[in-house]
Amino acid sequence: MTTPIFQLALDRFSIDEAINIAKAAEKEVDWLEIGTSLVKEFGMESVRAFRRVFPDKILLADTKTIDNAIYEAKIAYEAGADIITVMGCSPKVTIELVAEEARKRRRDYMIDLLNTTLDCQKELRDAFSDAVFCLHTSKDVQEHGGKKAAANISWQGRRLATAGGIKKETIGAIAAQLAPEVYIIGGAITKQKDPLAAAKTLRSIVEHTA
Repeated sequence: MTTPIFQLALDRFSIDEAINIAKAAEKEVDWLEIGTSLVKEFGMESVRAFRRVFPDKILLADTKTIDNAIYEAKIAYEAGADIITVMGCSPKVTIELVAEEARKRRRDYMIDLLNTTLDCQKELRDAFSDAVFCLHTSKDVQEHGGKKAAANISWQGRRLATAGGIKKETIGAIAAQLAPEVYIIGGAITKQKDPLAAAKTLRSIVEHTA
């Protein structure tokens, strides 16, 4: 089993609040996600602020790019992001342009599979071998019901992430079923009194899951 990567998802905070939570959990998380809400509310200053405070940490800007790929990739990478996200339901050319920009800059990109069909996922899996693929259960689905993310195709040989409502009670089953490389975790860490201890507990569960 490869060492799991924990991505701390930081959403619906001020920049300072998000940075303070990241500092508290830093020793037990690997990637810091500047969440879509931070990107939308504060723009690229949120990414730049994280890069100033965490010069050596992997930063993911959750841009959820669906159009205007070169522009959005350029501003996020130049602000300090190591990884950006592009929606799998985007036009294929949009994903191709993000991929090209990432490769040119020797950065990474994540394809968010929110609201994609299995056929679409297969096409993306086969077309973008260097992407990180994110199986994502959306916030609205978590809170208001709906169809949850499925994993009915093989992701063998691809980098896989999973996101959406991961918590202590569910992370073991996710580890056993999917064995993703990246666990994207928000409230199960950010809403706890001791974010570091919460992250450590979650990591222990994953590492002890066969």
